[in-house]
Amino acid sequence: MADRVRVRGVTIHRPIIYGNTAIVLTPAERETSHYPDHTHRWTVAIRSAASAPDSDGVGGADDLGYFIKRVTFKLHDTYPNPTRSTVSIRRILHWLNVPTDIDKPPFEVSETGWGEFEIQIRVTFVPESGEKAISLYHHLKLHPWSATFPLPNATAEPEIPSPENAAKLGPVHSWQYDEIVFSDPFQNFLTLLTAHPPTPLPKTSLSKKPVPFHASNPASLEASLKSGVPEFTSAMEKEEADRLEEAKGKIIKEQEKWRSILTEKEKELERLQKILASKE
Repeated sequence: MADRVRVRGVTIHRPIIYGNTAIVLTPAERETSHYPDHTHRWTVAIRSAASAPDSDGVGGADDLGYFIKRVTFKLHDTYPNPTRSTVSIRRILHWLNVPTDIDKPPFEVSETGWGEFEIQIRVTFVPESGEKAISLYHHLKLHPWSATFPLPNATAEPEIPSPENAAKLGPVHSWQYDEIVFSDPFQNFLTLLTAHPPTPLPKTSLSKKPVPFHASNPASLEASLKSGVPEFTSAMEKEEADRLEEAKGKIIKEQEKWRSILTEKEKELERLQKILASKE
């Protein structure tokens, strides 16, 4: 029973990324597809933040199956069976008492389509955690970022390229860094987490991979246009933390400004009420 005691005052987190990669279907693929109006093939996933060496995918260096039991993706209602669940292969084989050397759980869904929409990602943790499931939201991205956000000093509004031109630009990547935080975890879950430390993010991309673009950081658009698979780094993590801290400071200053204005208005109201009372 000692394992089911929460360790008070302890906070532990696991860095993750979630998002999608999309590519344009070739003319041959569209001709043989059951849905001829579909233009792209895409994969939406939740993965560990660090990328494996020489990997052709974004993130995924670590197996998240030791603390995630299931991930459910809610697609657009026009898809057959729009609610898709994925369970860690490692956990399934463990239940079946089958030895395994599988390194990555398939917490992803691949489909084809023509439109962008919001996907709900529901993460269910292993029973040992005693934690409630959490929900993340991702807007499926099919078209190049340069077609949505204009480059700095651009003289014209961006336009969505034709499928032929989009194919020349290569895959579209849309990924968000986040951290799953566990506060006051159960002792057995804390032991489980500490037994699987996450692969640290590199300080900078050793292979000079492009910067993952995100709408909250428009300045990253130009750097993200470099060809290749993007990679998250600790420098980006720090930059994001700095941007959040700067935004927090602006909000605090704005609150102080309006608090000062409110105080002055209250004093003015009190003065006018006294004047009005003296004339009664």
